[in-house]
Amino acid sequence: MSDVFFNGILSGNVDDAQKFVESVKQARREGRLSRHLNIRYDEKQTAIYIALDRNRVTRPLVVVKNGISMLTKDKLDTLKNRNVTWNELVDQGVIEYVDAMEEEDSLVALDENELSDKHTHMEINPVTIFGICTSMVPYANFNQSSRLNRGQKTQKQAMGCYTLNYLNRMDTALDLLHYPQTPLVRSFSQSMIGEERAAGQNVVIAIINYDGYNMSDALVLNKASVERGLGRSTHFRPYITEKLRYPGGQVDEILVPTKDIQGYTLERDYRFLNEDGIIYPEAVIGGGDVLIGKASPPRFLGKLEAFSTAANIRKDTSVRTRYGEDGIVSKVVITENEDGSMLIKVDVRDSRAPEIGDKFSSRHGQKGIVGAIVPPQDLPFTSSGIVPDILFSPNGLPKRMTVAQLIEALGGKVGSLAGRTIDGTSFQSEDSKSLREQLQDLGFRDDGTETMYDGRTGKQYVARIFVGNMYYLRLKHQVADKIQARARGPVTLLTRQPTEGKAKEGGLRLGEMEKDSFVAHGASLLMKERFDSDRTIIWICGKCGDSAVHDAYRNKAYCMCGEKVNIHPVEMSYAFKLFLDELKSLHLKPKLGLGDKY
Repeated sequence: MSDVFFNGILSGNVDDAQKFVESVKQARREGRLSRHLNIRYDEKQTAIYIALDRNRVTRPLVVVKNGISMLTKDKLDTLKNRNVTWNELVDQGVIEYVDAMEEEDSLVALDENELSDKHTHMEINPVTIFGICTSMVPYANFNQSSRLNRGQKTQKQAMGCYTLNYLNRMDTALDLLHYPQTPLVRSFSQSMIGEERAAGQNVVIAIINYDGYNMSDALVLNKASVERGLGRSTHFRPYITEKLRYPGGQVDEILVPTKDIQGYTLERDYRFLNEDGIIYPEAVIGGGDVLIGKASPPRFLGKLEAFSTAANIRKDTSVRTRYGEDGIVSKVVITENEDGSMLIKVDVRDSRAPEIGDKFSSRHGQKGIVGAIVPPQDLPFTSSGIVPDILFSPNGLPKRMTVAQLIEALGGKVGSLAGRTIDGTSFQSEDSKSLREQLQDLGFRDDGTETMYDGRTGKQYVARIFVGNMYYLRLKHQVADKIQARARGPVTLLTRQPTEGKAKEGGLRLGEMEKDSFVAHGASLLMKERFDSDRTIIWICGKCGDSAVHDAYRNKAYCMCGEKVNIHPVEMSYAFKLFLDELKSLHLKPKLGLGDKY
């Protein structure tokens, strides 16, 4: 006896569970039940689950009976001749929709060659096991699954031209590639998504080491290629502010702030503002420059304070360029939000050529950063005079087993020489054997290797080097957004230590583990210098061990215990002084014992 659950509700029970499930599936295939009904028998719980609720994700599969696909050759021919429609195939029980629950009971074959008596379904096309981004990886069935995961993620981070009306939009942090190209080796899904949606460039790649500049996934770029526009992009960032209304009739003001406004900084920060308090287009700006001048009323005023002089003190809340960023004002938009308040948007653009530290990747998850940009005369060149755009390290291939990367380079070489695109769709791509034969017919070695010469010495390399054409993506992770350094700057109010993060002009913290590294190296005296960002001098009483009071005006020190003589200045971290104060707040009295320094 097995319980039957319909949409999660117990609806009855049956004696022969297997027979019941088979009869329901047969009725669905014959069109007597809804095609969206799914059923599963759970042997462990001796329960049958039927699902017909909304918003379940289902996918079409070809029905298999006794190891034979129901989509026969005759049906395929009628489908090719357009004599039968998709819905008719579903009504005939050739194709059925299966959800995740019913798939637990199914054994799905990738293609007809795999079919056995145990199989219940077959994929319409093997590519359907991949998602959209993964299906765009060429020759994906030759790669490890972990590499495919990385490969599809890098495609989401790649720069391209995602829309043509980008000048009319205000997207947060947009990167636009200047010269996107459609890939030479592509999957069928590239055509479905659109040729113009490509987000990379076809480059000549040589797999060779170059003085260690491309070790550990780094890349060496050809300087001439960068100057010709390889990977060049523009970064757009919008800055937005609103003219808000406050209770009590107070409003923000958009203006050029004057010196009597609280929080006014240097006069040069406001130099780009027009009379209306808004920057003009095409102004060349740097970090900290004001884009929109704005003054706000003081916050948290009481009922009586609203009529006092405190209400007249206005605060500078101007919109400034992010610290460490520079660029050119692209456009200024003045409009209203849904509340009718004034809304101002300023778009800042910054043209960026690839530099050392920028991230690039192939579609196979072989990502790396630029280690060097080398003049073309110093790079290796082939016997036909070709200088590669990118030098990729051969050490990144054996362990990762990205065979598809090599096949793509081979296919790209054939495509560029023959002037055509190569079909690299997974499971149904052009055969690598035929690519090798075509490459030989075009006058090159069939394995893709070529004789190369060192550009600096002119000597021929002993080994032949693998050279091919690959589709490379420039990723949004750029060193210009992440580089951070500081000498002096703001500190936090509580601990008096430097702030954290690039946006706050923060420092780089040397923490406990870094301290241990210094000690292990025998450089423990360096701690004295490293740990003095919050150095302070506290006067300590020698009698009671508590902190004393120092009158800097009279240059006298005294303690609450009455001691006036035995008080000494002690250098310590302000964070430690804060810790002592916090202990006192817990009713614990810390006592510091003073000893002779010498």
